[in-house]
Amino acid sequence: MDKTTIVIMAAGLGSRYGGEKQVDGLGPNNEVLMDYSIYDALAAGFNKVVFIIKKSMYESFKRQVGDRVAKKAEVHYVFQELDSMIPEWYEVPAERSKPFGTAHCLLCARDVVNEPFCVFNADDYYGPHSFQSMYEFLHNLDNSNKDIKDYSMVGYKLENTISDNGTVTRGICKTNDHNELTQCIETYKIMKFDDGTIRDINFNPEGDIIPNDNPVSMNFWGLTPEFFDFLEEFFHEFLRNLTEADLKKECLLPGAVDSYMKAGKCRVHVLTCDSKWFGVTYQEDRPGVVARLKELHDNGTYPVSLIDC
Repeated sequence: MDKTTIVIMAAGLGSRYGGEKQVDGLGPNNEVLMDYSIYDALAAGFNKVVFIIKKSMYESFKRQVGDRVAKKAEVHYVFQELDSMIPEWYEVPAERSKPFGTAHCLLCARDVVNEPFCVFNADDYYGPHSFQSMYEFLHNLDNSNKDIKDYSMVGYKLENTISDNGTVTRGICKTNDHNELTQCIETYKIMKFDDGTIRDINFNPEGDIIPNDNPVSMNFWGLTPEFFDFLEEFFHEFLRNLTEADLKKECLLPGAVDSYMKAGKCRVHVLTCDSKWFGVTYQEDRPGVVARLKELHDNGTYPVSLIDC
């Protein structure tokens, strides 16, 4: 396999965080979170990087992140805008202000991804072992003559993905005895309670308890290019079903994978890893993330500076 590709979804507005958190320097030398993912991915063997960003971010993003990465790997930029990849028959409502979510985001990369790839969020820390596991899976993967495609997902324990500062959205997963995904449901208001339980409060103020060790998707998927054909169909069906009341509804990548899996078109292998996820959902999360990143530099997981290496 000549190219091993990472696709980084960095077009989100970061509305809860209050700014463009994808390019917020959190490391001891002003590293952004995706610097760590890129470093870990290149160390694992990936050699092509696709950034999905907003057009308005391009100049600052390229200067702060992309130009450095281009010295080490092949780099491409694609843009997710409100009108990106929209079929001619659909008219975007004038009242809608944001693009259509992570499935829409990945679809924007269709023209530049022609090889097995992993896709993940820019504003999450996944850890070295997760990229090593994903690279090994994709490097040994051949879906060319399979009716049922093999995909993968890095799974994390729910308790290791919760913010202490508010609710989070997570893909709650179920697996079979072969550690294959059987269900992934995007769950929108997950919260940690004072008694240590983690609950979904979307429809019940007291919360429906979710086991702390329940595997969750953090949008870290290993896929192959034929998935884009289904993704386009899935996105078009989403648009057909939108109503006037759905101005903020999003088309999400976990839902697309779940739909493809339930159609009998793929198996999703859940990759376990030793790495611990963390990220910044709210401004209040920032100090803790800064401290954890400094610790990873101090203990030798990363060199003194990712900016200069």
